[in-house]
Amino acid sequence: MNQSILDSLFLEGGFNPDSFPDLFYPITIAALVFLVGTIVLYNVQTRRLKPHPPLLNLNEWLFWTGLAVFGLLLVYAVFAFFFVFVLGTIIVGVGTMIWIRWVRFPPLIVAYNSILRREQYLSQKRYATADSTIRSKSKSRPKSKPKKKKKRR
Repeated sequence: MNQSILDSLFLEGGFNPDSFPDLFYPITIAALVFLVGTIVLYNVQTRRLKPHPPLLNLNEWLFWTGLAVFGLLLVYAVFAFFFVFVLGTIIVGVGTMIWIRWVRFPPLIVAYNSILRREQYLSQKRYATADSTIRSKSKSRPKSKPKKKKKRR
């Protein structure tokens, strides 16, 4: 039976191990692993990046995109959707993740880094005056009375 590529996208059985024996398990296992990895990384990175809003937003965008893409792939595997949906979700999902990481957020991160550098420079400048490097004379403390030595017998 000679099938065209277009016919294989709309196979009657859908996306299951019988119709796609070479692709079903690798895609399904990869989706499950990436879904778990996305959730774990999100939880770890959220705690680390709390003081840095642009990086936290990047992490949030990647998390929701990963959750949608990898979750959909698992749904497609369970309910045997047509392979065209699987292929479309992979292409759009990976494209979205690339766009988020390499197009959408780099300008925001560069701007945030310049703000951090400016704040660091101003805080160093505030404390780096000539007066701050010279020790001020402390008020004279009353000298304590010398202790009397005990006589030895």
